[in-house]
Order: sequence, then structure tokens, then C-alpha cells
Amino acid sequence: MGRTRPKTRKAKQLVTENTAEMAAPPSVPALLEKAQELIVRCEYELANRFARRVLEREPRNVEAKEILGVTQLETGELDAAKETFSSLIPPHPDAPSVPPPSAHLYLAQLSDDDPHLALKHYQAAVDILSGQLKGKERAVDPVGTSDDEAEIKRNIVRALIGMVEIWMDPSYDLCFDPAAEKTCEDLLNLALQTDPGNAEALQTLASVRMSQQRPDDAKVCLEQAWSQWKDLDVDDPRMPPIPSRLALVKLFLELSLYTPALLVLKDIIEADDLEVEAWYLEGWCFFLMAEQAKENGGKLDELTWEELARDARDCLETCQMLHVNQDHPDKPLLEHARELIAKLESLGIQSSPEKEDSDEGGWEDVEGSDEEDGDVEMS
Repeated sequence: MGRTRPKTRKAKQLVTENTAEMAAPPSVPALLEKAQELIVRCEYELANRFARRVLEREPRNVEAKEILGVTQLETGELDAAKETFSSLIPPHPDAPSVPPPSAHLYLAQLSDDDPHLALKHYQAAVDILSGQLKGKERAVDPVGTSDDEAEIKRNIVRALIGMVEIWMDPSYDLCFDPAAEKTCEDLLNLALQTDPGNAEALQTLASVRMSQQRPDDAKVCLEQAWSQWKDLDVDDPRMPPIPSRLALVKLFLELSLYTPALLVLKDIIEADDLEVEAWYLEGWCFFLMAEQAKENGGKLDELTWEELARDARDCLETCQMLHVNQDHPDKPLLEHARELIAKLESLGIQSSPEKEDSDEGGWEDVEGSDEEDGDVEMS
């Protein structure tokens, strides 16, 4: 019986082919896709490395520069981020002929020391996005609106709102300009013409109405804004970001609209029970309700002022604990929470005894004060 001939040569050939296949560098689109995935997962340092790998091969790649700028922004390298985004805007020699609007939007946020420059960046972003929108409107199916078109409209509105916030910011001299009020009105009218019913625009308009001492008009705007998303599931992508919802809660509290404020806070805490400001605002809301109940015979929505005050202390204690554990940067918030806790202590209000599912006790009563379908009248 003959000896079997070894297949060394063929095996070596297979290994060589496999090695060559494995050694092939990933394509630029694959690197960009991976970097975007890492951004979504908040793995900014690793996303930075992928973006730089693309730029080593394509130094003018716009998407890679955008990703690089975002990673720098998120890791606190603000000067580097500003330089990266500036490289996407003429007259920089490497800038594309039409810069991405996101570069202007990020530079507007990075120009908080120069409101006039920030306004210029926002306006440039609006101009670019409006040009894109006109192109989409010419190409879109008249039967419906494409997702891209809807996103462009939302971005235009956010840029316009950013401009309004600069004009209204008391830390800038612009808010004292005689043209400030009309400018804000014009910007918000344009926002609502661009995207009628946009919740963020309506919410900002409510804030303007509050500054104009027009609370009834502000209530109407808030009701319209909240109605756009209040029946959505907590994880629905159309739900406004948490900071926007927290801003809505603050406006509710300014108008003494406690029940809608609590309902919005309930959804926020369900989505993220480590959100310090949500616990603070919930405690502040219950505190205000307790004060109102005490002034009006001791009850509000069938809850005694002591029950409301205890709920306030529970929320504020949670806020204080999370604030300390997270080393949260908002020190005035913590000081106010502690001030409120001290006031409750002086009134003899103690925290609720710990028990399972203790966070569900108060909500049934609060929600039960509204109609069965969950709608809240704000008049």
C-alpha cells in the first residue's frame, strides 16, 4: 500500500489566499458606517480613530470630518472641534463648495462667546437647508412627504429656534435691542410656516409669550405643542429629546399647570430614572402643589398638603442623591433642592418609609384627577 502524498502545496496556497483576503483594508464606506455606529453607542474615542483612518486615505472626506468634529466636541476638545468644523466652510482651501449645514450648526453652538457670529452660522445653515428643501420639494412625490424632507424641515426649525434663544438670552445685549421682539416673532413665524405644528417651535413661542406677559396665549401654545406627542410611546422616535421635555415642564410650572407637568416628568423618569433635573422638577412641582393645597383648605386633587409635601421630599432626596453620585455640574439646582428639603424638615415632613413599588402610589391619584382618556384640560 502506497504512502499518501501530502497536500502541503495546495494547503499553502489556500492559506495564502485567505490571508490576502483578510489583509484587505476595509472600504471607506465601511469605516464610516462603523464610526457612525460608535457615535450612536457614545464610544467617541473609538469613533475618532475610525474617522482618522478615513482621513488618512481621503483627507477631504466631508463625512469623516463631521464625525471627527462630533467626537472632539463630545470629549471636550472644543478648540479642536471648532477647527475641524471650520475646515468644512469656505474660504478654507479644503472646504467643499457647498458646506454641510451641520458644520454651521455646530459652529453656532461653539460661538457662545460671540452671539453675532453664532447668528451668522445659524442663518448660513438655514440658507443651505432651505436650498436643499427646495430641491426635495421639486423631486418629491406630491402624494406625501419624504423622511428626508421632514428631517430638513426639523433642522431648519431648530436653527431658527437657536437664533430666537440668542435674541432672548439676557446674558447678551441683543435682548435689549428694540428689534428683538419683532425679530423673534418673525423667526418663529418662519419656523411654523416651514413646519406647521412643530412642537419645539410652539414651545419656544410659548416662552416668548411668557416674556410678553401673555400667559393665556402661552397656555394655548403649550397645549398645541404637547398635543403633538403626548400620546406617543416613551420610546417612539418622534418623542422630543429629554432636554426639550424638561423645558416644557418648566413652562408648565411657571403657569401653575401641575398635572401636565407631572405627566411629562413621569414619562421622562420612566425613560431615564437617573435624570437629576427630572427628579428636581418633580420635587419642586409637588412642593408648589403642597403650598397651594395648604393655602386652599389643606387639599388639592384629593391629596392633603402633607401627602404632597412628602412626595416632594421623596423626589428631592432622590435628586440630591443622584446629583452627588453623578457629580452633576448644576450646583444651583442642588442648592435649591437642599433649601426645599430644609423647609420641608422645618414643617415636620419626613421622607416616606421605604417599601416596594413606592413610586407608584402618588401617580394614580394625580392621574385620576383628569378624565379617563388621559387628556388634560389646560384652561
